[in-house]
Formats: sequence, C-alpha cells, structure tokens
Amino acid sequence: MTTFAVRPGSSRQLAGTGTLLRFALRRDRLMIPVWIGANALMVLSMPNTLEGLYGTPAERADLIRQMATNSSLRAMIGPVFDDSIGALTAWRVGVYAGALAAVMSLLVVVRHTRDEEESGRQELVASGMVGRRASLTSALLAAAVANAVLALLVTAGLAGQGAVGALALGLGIAGVGMVFATMAAIVAQLTESARLARGLTAAVLGAAFVLRAAGDSATDDGSSVLTWASPLGWLENLRPYADERWWVLALLAGAMLLQGAVAYGLAGRRDIGMSFLPTRPGPATGRLGSAGALAWRLQRGGVLGWSIGFLLAGVVYGGMTEGAADLVGDNAGARRIFERMGGQSGLTDAFLASMVGMLGLVAALYIVASVLRLHGEETSGRAEPVLANAVGRLRWAAGHLVIAFGGSALLMLLAGLGFAVGYGRETGPILGACLAQLPAIWVIGGLAVLLIGVLPRAAAAAWGVAGAVLLIGWVGPALDVPQVVLELSPFGHLPKLPGGEMEWGPVLVLLGSAVVLVAAGLAGLRRRDMTT
Repeated sequence: MTTFAVRPGSSRQLAGTGTLLRFALRRDRLMIPVWIGANALMVLSMPNTLEGLYGTPAERADLIRQMATNSSLRAMIGPVFDDSIGALTAWRVGVYAGALAAVMSLLVVVRHTRDEEESGRQELVASGMVGRRASLTSALLAAAVANAVLALLVTAGLAGQGAVGALALGLGIAGVGMVFATMAAIVAQLTESARLARGLTAAVLGAAFVLRAAGDSATDDGSSVLTWASPLGWLENLRPYADERWWVLALLAGAMLLQGAVAYGLAGRRDIGMSFLPTRPGPATGRLGSAGALAWRLQRGGVLGWSIGFLLAGVVYGGMTEGAADLVGDNAGARRIFERMGGQSGLTDAFLASMVGMLGLVAALYIVASVLRLHGEETSGRAEPVLANAVGRLRWAAGHLVIAFGGSALLMLLAGLGFAVGYGRETGPILGACLAQLPAIWVIGGLAVLLIGVLPRAAAAAWGVAGAVLLIGWVGPALDVPQVVLELSPFGHLPKLPGGEMEWGPVLVLLGSAVVLVAAGLAGLRRRDMTT
C-alpha cells in the first residue's frame, strides 16, 4: 500500500494544503452555495413570518405560555426564552439551521477525505509534494469557509433584530457545523467506506437531535442533562436574543478542537485507503449471487436507518397533533400557513397533511441518495467487475432502482404507521395520505435517473433539484409565495390528504412522468460509455 513520502515536520505535514483547498472549493462551487443559500433563506425569512403570526405582545406572551405546557412541541422545536422577534426566530429555526449546517459540513469533509481515498485519486495526489495531513486540513478548511459564510449571512441578515443576538446565532450555527465537520473527520479515519462514514456521522447527528428533543420535552428551560448532552442543545442554550450565554461557544470550540486533534492523530497513523475499522469481507456467492442482491447488500444499512427515522418521526408528529391544534388556536396567520401546506379542511387534518407533506419532501432526499448510488458505483470503478460478467446494464441498474423506489414506498408506509400509533385515529386516511406522496417522490427519483443516464457528469445536480423542492415546500407557504411558485414542485400538485378529496388526475400524470423519466434515463445509460 502506498504511503506518504514526507518527512516529519509541521510545514511538510501541511504541504499543498492551499492548492487542495482551492481545488475543494472549486469542486463544491455548486453544492456549498446551494446548502448555504437554502439555510440562510430559511433563517432570514423567519422574522417577517413571525411578525405576521405573532405581531402583538399579547400573542407572543400567549405563545410562550403555550410552549411552556406543550411538551410535544418543545421536543420538536425547543423552548422559548424571550418574546422578541429575534428570540422567536432563534427558537423556530435555530436547531434546524444547526442541523442543516452539520449535514453540509459532514458531506464536505467526507467528500474530500474518504471519498478521495476510496476512488483512488488521493493516492495520485499523495505521490506529489503533498503533506500527510494536507488533505484532511483542506477538507476542514473548506467546511470552515462554508460555515463562516453562513454565519456572516445570518449575522448580517438578522442584525436589524439586534446585532448581538444575530452574531450569537450565526456563530452558534457555524459552531455546530464545525463540530460535526471534525466528527466526520474522525469517522473518515475509522471507516473504509465513504458511504459508511456519512451514515455513521449522520446517525450521530440524529442521536443528537433525539437527545435534545427528549431533554426539551422534560423541561421548559433547556436545563435537562439530555439537552446538554447534544451539540444542538448547546446551540439552543446559547440563547441568542435572550441574555446570550457566550460561554456556551467555548463548548462548541472545545469539542471542535478536541475532535480535530483526534482526527489529526488518527490520520498520521494509517496508510492511504486503509482504516482502523476495515470492512469485513462478504461472501462471493449465495446471497450476493445476483446484481440485485449486491445492491441490497450495499444499501440495506441506509434503508434500515431511514426506515427507523421515518417510523419515529411519524410517532412524534402524530403525538403532537392535538398539541399543535391547541397552539394555533385562533391565530389566523398560523392557521393560514397550515392550510396552504395541508389544505382547507379542519385544522387537525390540515396539520396532519402538512406533516405528511414534509415527510414526503424528506423522502425525496432518500430516493436521490439511493439512485445516485448507481453513479457512485460507476465512477469508483466498482461497477466494471459486475458488468464484466453476465450482467447487463439494465439488470445492474434495476437492482439499485428497486431499492430506491421501493424503499421510498416503505418509508412512507412506516411513517403512516407511526402517525397511526402517535395519533391513534384515522389510520386508513393517514396511510393513504402518506402513500399519495409517492408519485411526487418518484418524479424526483426519475429526474436523478435521467441525469445519470444522459448527463452523468451533472448527476449531482439531482441534489440541487431535491433541495429546491424542499425549500419550496418548507419555506414557500410561510412566505406566502404565489401558488404558481408552489406548483413548480411536483408536491404542489398532490391532493391535500387527509381531509381533502382525492384527485386522481394529477397523481396519474405524476406517475406517468416518473415512468417516462426512468425509461429515458435507462435508455441513455444503455447507450453511453461508462465513466470513471
């Protein structure tokens, strides 16, 4: 196995870092701006929305009283520490902005460390005058640049609500992002697969969210031990716009430095391409005797993780349905948002429909990730040995696509069962509402298949499509954007269920569109050259 031929010394260890950083930023010139823009827009659009919802001191005081007694909503959003618009903005989107920054950071770090090693490119880079830790350093610096830009946008955009609170929120979000960037750097040293590195780091992020939610449901002031066990809980307890606790930033900085030191220590003790937890060799026959079985072996961990998440999300959202109706009460603005997301039916059905729609948007991210596994297998060179046998391209692709499209159906089914458990009523209508999201989800998956088959070099653009759809569905109703904008997303054409009437026309059109996109993508894949 090739190793770095660089002698010890701090300058030599980092040789070539600047060049690698510029290369990383150039490669991510689309992905990073999309993540930053979506996150910043979510945060900066919230003050105007909240002013429309809770424009008077009495309405804001009533909101605080409701949140103090509503443990299910505290688990979802967190406690409220002050009634100013700035504090309400930090309450409403702070945790989610931190989570999005964490996802962006882990994707950047894993892409420029373990992904590079897995593809073999890092070995070529290491043959030049490049230090042992230059790759890791450039990856962390790329994540730091992205988080710094996000912090600047949040600080500048919310300065009108109070510069001090805006700075605290911006630094807190960026701090959470860097904590998970350094965590991803550790996991990238431990695992031999970029997919596993992303999955494990994302699992830690999910655990952090669960810990914060459990702690916030138990107390109304963020003082629970479980809340303090989560970096997302640290962001919450920084309390932007509510007598900021600046010392909490030291926790984020300390975790970042400690994890960074561990990552650097591990990076200096292994060869390129190796890991501290090598992948266990699997059988070459039996369960892996077909292309479909191999695809399942590669994706079963992801399917299991997403399935558990959707089931738990359904239980949580179902359990908070009654509490959400109580919180909205007579607030016409909040009711209007729910009705734009979930239809003109009763408030409970509108809330259920909006939450089902949100899970459908998230399921679109799953199907894109699962479909793009095809592209990853192709560009890494692992598809060639499979296709060199008596396996055609369509058969090889079909194994992954069955898991992608069938897995999305499984996720929505489990979400519906979770709603039924949490809410305890309307099991049939809720299950139907969840499954009605599938045509829109499959359209997004079909677009990803089309890009892989026709424009493989632009396959990553499928993430941009999924992100734009998520942004339209999440932020659009709150910003009161025109209906024509909402209908740019395939989810904008679905019937609002439960509560509304089933409209088969748009559903069948979306299903037909998905079939056409998949067929066109597979036709392109069959005719073009394989890329590496």
